[in-house]
Amino acid sequence: MNITRNDLRNIAIIAHVDHGKTTLVDEMLKQGGVFREHQQVADRVMDSNDLERERGITILSKNTAVHYNGMKINIVDTPGHADFSGEVERVLKMVGGVVLLVDSFEGPMPQTRFVLKKALELDLPVIIVVNKMDRPDARCAEVVEETLELLLELDATDEQLDSPIVFASGRAGTATLDWQKPGTDLRPLFDTIIEHIPGPSGDPEDSLQLLISTIDYNDYVGRIGVGRIERGTIKAGQMAVRCQYGNEFVSAPTRLAGLFTFDGLKRVPCEEAKVGDIVAVTGFDEMMIGDTLCVPGCADPLPFLKIDEPTVSMNFCVNDSPFAGTEGQFVTSRHLRNRLFKEMQTDVSLRVEDTETTDAFRVSGRGELHLSILIENMRRQGYEFAVTKPTVLYKTIDGEVCEPMEKLVCDVPSEYVGSVIEKLGRRRGTLLSMNGMERVRLEFSIPSRGLFGYRSEFLTDTRGEGVMNAIFDGYEPFKGDIPTRIVGSLVAFEAGDTTSYAMFDIQERGVLFLGPGNQVYSGMIVGRNSRPGDIDVNVCRKKHLTSMRNSAGAEEALKITNIHIPTMEEALEFIDDDELVEITPKSIRMRKRELNAEKRKKIASRK
Repeated sequence: MNITRNDLRNIAIIAHVDHGKTTLVDEMLKQGGVFREHQQVADRVMDSNDLERERGITILSKNTAVHYNGMKINIVDTPGHADFSGEVERVLKMVGGVVLLVDSFEGPMPQTRFVLKKALELDLPVIIVVNKMDRPDARCAEVVEETLELLLELDATDEQLDSPIVFASGRAGTATLDWQKPGTDLRPLFDTIIEHIPGPSGDPEDSLQLLISTIDYNDYVGRIGVGRIERGTIKAGQMAVRCQYGNEFVSAPTRLAGLFTFDGLKRVPCEEAKVGDIVAVTGFDEMMIGDTLCVPGCADPLPFLKIDEPTVSMNFCVNDSPFAGTEGQFVTSRHLRNRLFKEMQTDVSLRVEDTETTDAFRVSGRGELHLSILIENMRRQGYEFAVTKPTVLYKTIDGEVCEPMEKLVCDVPSEYVGSVIEKLGRRRGTLLSMNGMERVRLEFSIPSRGLFGYRSEFLTDTRGEGVMNAIFDGYEPFKGDIPTRIVGSLVAFEAGDTTSYAMFDIQERGVLFLGPGNQVYSGMIVGRNSRPGDIDVNVCRKKHLTSMRNSAGAEEALKITNIHIPTMEEALEFIDDDELVEITPKSIRMRKRELNAEKRKKIASRK
């Protein structure tokens, strides 16, 4: 017999990046009594990962829970970046409704459309929260209209078009139903969640169905599966089997080693959980996202949401540079392969394939940021390897080669609009719309490969004042050649330590990627040429000693001013097809695939 629980609500908070999801969850936790009075709490407490804190973005979805008026509200905080949308897609299977956050100035953005579309496809009720209502440039009424227009465009049902609208300030911890009357706390938001989001329903007496939507890992207990109980009741220590939808696989019965529910920021051990509860379980070594846990003899797997395919790939190779093995702990192909395939078990939008050689693996993801976060995590864990230039994944549709397209939104000051349109036009971008006066919003359709290497150029063209956001927008027929990098590299001619004497003259040729006193090897890229074509330079040249004294007294200090040390994303954007980025726990270097200068000239002459 199906029953609906009135003591529980499961919600996900979805939004575009930087619209304030994690800050709002912070305040919900504080006002939900999770923290003691006067307890010191870090900002964005849900962003527990080091990388998340450094970059100010959410990468992994997190579970938490608050209590309000005797009701337990399970909250899932999701990423806002398009590259991590696989995290959003799968957690929507765990919840009964979504809170859609929209910035009171920016309004709906590309990722807003994506996450809202996924929620509407699952027929989830929506609560619209216009966040940052206390911004001096807030335009709450217009943003509400834009959001309702977006719902219409996405074919929302009549019930979804009647979604309640709450105006909030996540930073101040206030919410109100009337944007002209500031709120005092988040009670209006909590009340709206309880009233509008239905409680989970199911038969607690039926056999168990628990769909695993997230996998965590702990060195002490192994794999931890997180999911919602769709049917039945689960008890600590009971026997269960693991099965998968679409095939006949059923694991051997295994005893659950641990059963946990979420309360605040903690996993709390429990003896029993019922229909609708979001729980974490341990005991299955091979547990995967999309698995269903059932009681032995009643295997009844649930379908899992289809995750969109990757659009960008790059090769991860064993590092074979002259400095190989000097800085990393894990350097062999076996280490690299094991780590990449382990990542695929917890990241459903990642693909890893073996290549023709045993020293390289093809890794495909949602975008450059998706792959660069994986690279950064691996180097912090002690891995050393090299990666190739990112490439897009083509598809043949109806006999025609098609490529991934992006919907790109740029917010730029009006004086820089011409430069942005010109540059994106060269990269096969098509201008779809243009709105605004002093600050103009440009919307483009552009091939994914047209954005490779453009972000740093965009920031330069807009003097750092521009904001750009892109999201995958399907496949379209191949748009033709796009000019690749128009400048060359400055390549070290010999191994040694860089000197100020040598670099002082070389800086006139372009931008240097490192300063004096650094070790280099022949074939390593030490700078960006200001013109097309590569130049071999000697950055290790020393001044010859003579017995002659400088008649003008002490020599002037040689100032090296044209240095820019690239970040990993900038290095990935800069390299060309014949170059690699060498990744170690201590360094990020760029190099030529072929280190020998004579062999590089022979290869170039044959092209």
